[in-house]
Amino acid sequence: MPAQALITGQPEARRTLVVVFLRGAADGLALVPPVADDHYYRARPRLGISAREAIRLDDRFGLHPQLRPLEPAWRDGDLAIVHACGIEDDTRSHFEAQDLMEHGGLVAGGWLGRFLRTRPAAGSGALTCVALGKALPECLLGAPAVTVMENFDAFAIGGEVPAFRSQLERLYAMERGQLGTAARDTFDALVRIEAMRTTVYRPEHDARYGRDDFATGLSQIARLIKAGVGLEAASIDLPGWDSHFAQQGQVETLAARLAAGLEAFRRDLGARMATTTVVVMTEFGRTVEENTSFGTDHGRGAAMLVLGGGVRGGRLHGAWRGLSPDVLERRGVLDGYGDLPVLNNYRNVLAPVLARHGADDPALQSVFPGFALTPLPLFG
Repeated sequence: MPAQALITGQPEARRTLVVVFLRGAADGLALVPPVADDHYYRARPRLGISAREAIRLDDRFGLHPQLRPLEPAWRDGDLAIVHACGIEDDTRSHFEAQDLMEHGGLVAGGWLGRFLRTRPAAGSGALTCVALGKALPECLLGAPAVTVMENFDAFAIGGEVPAFRSQLERLYAMERGQLGTAARDTFDALVRIEAMRTTVYRPEHDARYGRDDFATGLSQIARLIKAGVGLEAASIDLPGWDSHFAQQGQVETLAARLAAGLEAFRRDLGARMATTTVVVMTEFGRTVEENTSFGTDHGRGAAMLVLGGGVRGGRLHGAWRGLSPDVLERRGVLDGYGDLPVLNNYRNVLAPVLARHGADDPALQSVFPGFALTPLPLFG
């Protein structure tokens, strides 16, 4: 089967959480440059985003020029940013850092999967959770219901042989209990997806999605939200951020895709963004100092974005101490300028997001066990 599915029935969900993971360690100091800090330009004489080029956010920070499509969301108060953000472990390994972050620490299962398990039994339903990609992301391990698919075309049984699907439906129609329920809801989801696949999609409010995988995935998430299938959570990746060499062109290309996709998604949903939250995260940031290959290496603190309804946007949240030498984190005497320290744990960004989506304090403790949460005030 080209897609993995276990789906149970429910009415339309009130809110949808979309998690965007920038795999490869996106450079937060390029995406959200501290344009008022002279130390930034001393460390990056060639790669620093100039104050003239950046989209000014406040008296300290700007946005990368390729993120300009997100400026209206910032001005409208729908986009919040947390800088110097990340995990508490000094791993600098992509695989270890991603695992730790997606699991929510040294614990079994994924943080988003555990959150979905805190939902009441009536709250898991047809297409409750979707991961756009080839494999189940670690953050969704243990979720009660997940559909993994690259696109709508991949979500099918039997391909061009409808008789095979009909035979399966008759076979599972005799089943009772959870297996029978899951099978019936899977076939119901197939019908819904097939209807979308065979219908030309026309985004609303003059939204225009690109043709890259990220934009296509966001457009399909938007369709599921608008179709009222009960989507509570969705996951999608934008990979390729490991910028050791020739960072400028690499970041420009990926930042443009990120901003264009999110802008089209926000425009397309319109009023539905009031019940939708998008979280953009990455495993760690890059070194403050540029390297000799016109790139940056594995660092510590990164940036997270939170977009959607109820966000206290148009501002940067959390601690920030600048880039002076006494602030930076060093691994050794030859560590150059040092790294941006993690001043804001990523769990304290995710916790208020999950609270908006229905998690109370006991649920949050079960999502992030063994961690003393101090959630940032991201929502009014």
